[in-house]
Amino acid sequence: MKTQGDAILKKFVQKKLLLYIIPNVIFNTVIPYLTLRNLGPVYLFQGEYCFARFLLPMALFLPFIITFDMLRKTIILSEEGKAGFVLPDDFSKNRFMFKMAGQNGFASLVVLLLMMLCVHLNVPKGYGFDAASLSLILGVVAGTLTVISTLWPIKKVKELSH
Repeated sequence: MKTQGDAILKKFVQKKLLLYIIPNVIFNTVIPYLTLRNLGPVYLFQGEYCFARFLLPMALFLPFIITFDMLRKTIILSEEGKAGFVLPDDFSKNRFMFKMAGQNGFASLVVLLLMMLCVHLNVPKGYGFDAASLSLILGVVAGTLTVISTLWPIKKVKELSH
C-alpha cells in the first residue's frame, strides 16, 4: 500500500523529470544543429566546431547539476516529512550531494569519452559526420543523461533511509 509520502515523491519526480528533460533535449539538439549545419562534415575531435566540444562539457555538467539539484530538493522534501522516508540523523547532506554529483558527472564523462574514442578509432581517417545526425545523437544523449541523473539520486537517497 502506498503512503501519501510515496505519492508526493512520485509526483515530485515526474514534475522535475519533465522540467529537466524537455529543455535539455531541445537545447542540446537545436544549438549544435544551428551551429554545425553550414560547416559540411563534422569531426569528432578535430576542428574548431568538433563534436567533442558539445558532448564532453554536457556529459560532465548536465549530470552534475541535475544530480545535485535532485538530491537537494529530495533531501528538503524528506526533512519536511513529505517524501515518505526519513534520512539518518548522522547524514552529511552537503558531502553526500557533492560526492554523488561529482561521481555521476565524472562517470558519464568517462563513458562518453571512451565511446567517442572507440568510434574515432574505428572510422576511416578524415571521415566526417552529418551535423543533423550528430545533433540528434546529442539530444538523445542529453535526454538519457537527464533521466538517469534524475532517477538515480532518488534511488540512492531512499537506500540511505533503510
